[in-house]
Amino acid sequence: MSDAGTDIPKGSYAAGRRVPLPPGAEPPFTVFVNGVEQEEGVDYEVGEAEIVFTREIVKEKVGTGRWLAMYLGLFGTYRKHETIDLQFTRDGKVELVSDLKVER
Repeated sequence: MSDAGTDIPKGSYAAGRRVPLPPGAEPPFTVFVNGVEQEEGVDYEVGEAEIVFTREIVKEKVGTGRWLAMYLGLFGTYRKHETIDLQFTRDGKVELVSDLKVER
C-alpha cells in the first residue's frame, strides 16, 4: 500500500499526518522524524495548533503476542515505526519533546 509516496510495509499502519503542538509552544519549530530534521514547506506545514505532514507517518502494529514476545526478550522488532520529536520555545526557554502523538 502506498500513500503520497509513503510505503506502508506489512505489520505497520498509516497513523496520520497531524501532530498537535504542545500547550504554549512557540516558533521557531524544529521537527524530526526518527531523528532526521524535516524541512518546513517541504515535509510539513505549521497550522494553527498543529504540525501537518505532507505524507502519512508510519507506526508499527504490535499485537498482544508480539508485545509479549518482545517483553520476554524472545525477539525484537524491525518493522517501520516513525517517531516525531519537536524542538520549540516555551516561556522563553528552548524545549524538546519526543515521540509526539500522531492523529488522523
